Amino acid sequence: MDKSQRNYFDFTLLLLIFLFMIVSCIAIYSAQKYSPYGINFAARQAVWYAAGFGVSAFVYFFDFDQIKKISPYAYVFGVLVLIALFLAPDSIAPETKGAKAWFEIPKFGSLQPSEFMKLFLIIFLARVISNHNEAYLDRTFQTDLKLLGKISAVAVLPLAFILVQPDAGTAMAVAAIVIGMTFISGINWRIIAVLGGIAAFILASLVAIYLKAPDLLLLVLDPYQLNRIHSWLDPFEDMQNSSYQLAYSILAIGSGTMYGKGFNAAQVNVPEAHSDFIFTIIGEEFGFFGASLVISLYFILIYRIIVIALRNKGPYESLIATGVISVLTFHIFENIGMVIGLVPITGIPLPLLSYGGSSLLGTLLSLSLVLNISAKTKKYMFSEDD
Repeated sequence: MDKSQRNYFDFTLLLLIFLFMIVSCIAIYSAQKYSPYGINFAARQAVWYAAGFGVSAFVYFFDFDQIKKISPYAYVFGVLVLIALFLAPDSIAPETKGAKAWFEIPKFGSLQPSEFMKLFLIIFLARVISNHNEAYLDRTFQTDLKLLGKISAVAVLPLAFILVQPDAGTAMAVAAIVIGMTFISGINWRIIAVLGGIAAFILASLVAIYLKAPDLLLLVLDPYQLNRIHSWLDPFEDMQNSSYQLAYSILAIGSGTMYGKGFNAAQVNVPEAHSDFIFTIIGEEFGFFGASLVISLYFILIYRIIVIALRNKGPYESLIATGVISVLTFHIFENIGMVIGLVPITGIPLPLLSYGGSSLLGTLLSLSLVLNISAKTKKYMFSEDD
């Protein structure tokens, strides 16, 4: 049999990224007419996309052995930047919307280190898991617990410094990465089931506390976060104050009906529609049909990454792809869910569509790694897989 090898660069994934760029710039252009900032966010988003493609092209040519070697340094660098953000004076890291999560850079804008920390965590956690599995080919309960301890040790610092900002949305995104990569790490399913049961018990306890004595939640949440839960459960109770954003988002999307009001014809003013609430603009102007198309694009995006992860034979590369799938899936579900009132508002962006340089660069870098995996994957012609 011919054992010549074929490389697979996933052009479908690249095409999807370009489609998201077009949709993003169109939606942001429509949303910015209500913005009080007087900034052309659509043009800035196009510049961020160009910058993201440039940086991603550079990262694309790295070999995965090199990425694996530098991953600990990238992780340590990311943690040190988070510590620097925590210690930085308000002059360069002001508190915005109750969180100290951005560095202000003159003539450049803001930079959110946690967006890049997610990528650094993925590549380092993939190294930790793959190295452990190579060292312990005979899996036992003890080796699985040891791996779980390593994963926890890697995750604790980023989670801690993101939570003190406080940025619950990004912290949950980090948790989604850890859960997704743990799930395919090879740890015995019984251990994972026990951990899942503990998590479910904690969640049920928090729900019970909220129903019986909600003020007790102030021990773990600040008043702003607790207010968001109140607004989520009854968004139309206080439409002019705490639940204004969510209530009008629901009204805007509902007013789009089946086919929407048309491009640049949005009539409902939703704060921050160009960033976290960009899906509101899509729902109002292009209706259920347009919103469904966008969601379908996300399904295809995740599907293509899954195909790449399954096709690739390297455990390190597959773990990276799993981390990217985990964080993207969480962001998509959480963002769309929050603008339609399905889940509480957490203030996280919609990948590839929301305005924001840090989020867009972090996502494009993650997807460049996935494209790198697809190109470096080798499949034998006439092999058993065929």
